[in-house]
Amino acid sequence: MTPAPAPFVDDYLAYLLARASTLVSNEFHQEVAAAGLAVSEWRLLATLSDGRARTINELAAIVLAKQPTVTKVVDRLEAAGWVVRSASALDKRQSLVTCTDAGRDFVAPLLASARRHEMRVLERFGTAQSTQLKAALRLLIDEMARG
Repeated sequence: MTPAPAPFVDDYLAYLLARASTLVSNEFHQEVAAAGLAVSEWRLLATLSDGRARTINELAAIVLAKQPTVTKVVDRLEAAGWVVRSASALDKRQSLVTCTDAGRDFVAPLLASARRHEMRVLERFGTAQSTQLKAALRLLIDEMARG
């Protein structure tokens, strides 16, 4: 008797990536919620915490959300005093979003916690395999983004 084939999703890349992301993210997202943030707000603040100004469209691509959603999140974060918008020097129709000092101070403990969470997840694989995993994912992202 031939053994039953493995279920399709057990070897389907898109599912494996989505499942891994969900399992890794859900644990940390509990901390995000405890800090009073939605996941979209966390992603935006984490992205902007490096001090670089970004357009709404750039942020949408980075935080994996649609432009109207990011605009609403920026509105909320701006009302809280954690981000500011300014006119782009290159295109007056676009605004640039930057994290304020208050926003960086607010998100700093979560960034540290996210790094600790990442270390706990990756310690199961060791340094070499963790480095290889991240490199493979970056390569996949770059290749897919090129189309």
